[in-house]
Amino acid sequence: MSNALLTTASTAGYVSFRQNRFLHWVSAAAIAAILISAYRPERVFDWGLENVLVTCCLATLIVTYDRFPFSDLSYLLIVVFLAFHEWGAHFKYSDVPLGEWMKPWLHTQRNHYDRIIHFSFGLLLSYPMQEVFQRMGRVTEGWRYYLPVEATLALSAVYEMMEAGVASVVSPQRAEEFVGMQGDIFDSQKDMFNATLGAIAAMLIVYTVRKRRAVATVKVRAQSATFAD
Repeated sequence: MSNALLTTASTAGYVSFRQNRFLHWVSAAAIAAILISAYRPERVFDWGLENVLVTCCLATLIVTYDRFPFSDLSYLLIVVFLAFHEWGAHFKYSDVPLGEWMKPWLHTQRNHYDRIIHFSFGLLLSYPMQEVFQRMGRVTEGWRYYLPVEATLALSAVYEMMEAGVASVVSPQRAEEFVGMQGDIFDSQKDMFNATLGAIAAMLIVYTVRKRRAVATVKVRAQSATFAD
């Protein structure tokens, strides 16, 4: 039986892939995003490098599905981030049209699309991280909001180091261009900062929603008890 509603970290359960219609649509969207991005990218080699880590992550999600299926909400957030990333990979992050359109608004000559992506990494992927901590680590209370932020910062740092290392080995003459520094020596630190801000924003949103739901549940129970009396 397929999921009738959008499941969350607290309501997720195993549904075979064949019966999970929502995941069918999410998978189709992910495949479409990758195929569209792969059609005549600005630089084929750079597009391939940008998608090495994506391929590994998607393969991990597929292999571990039977043991740890994420909630529908987490899969939705993951595919939205994937779409943003693939747009950046297609055009090269420093040339994405959205970043070019933003230049007059921000009064800058720098394409800030990469900043958007790093913020989106924290905003969209910290919830799936929280789901892992909740369901596998059994964390509760404040830890389930703190650990995703810490994980986002740690993963951002690891990514920046990996990106710099790969660029210096594979394309040393274009290392700065590949990592998207655009002349900013503090580019990596700013990227990590934006990702952390995104994670904090996401956790605040999740906390607020859960708090309001808890209050609403208490009110409903109180009303039910009153009617019962």
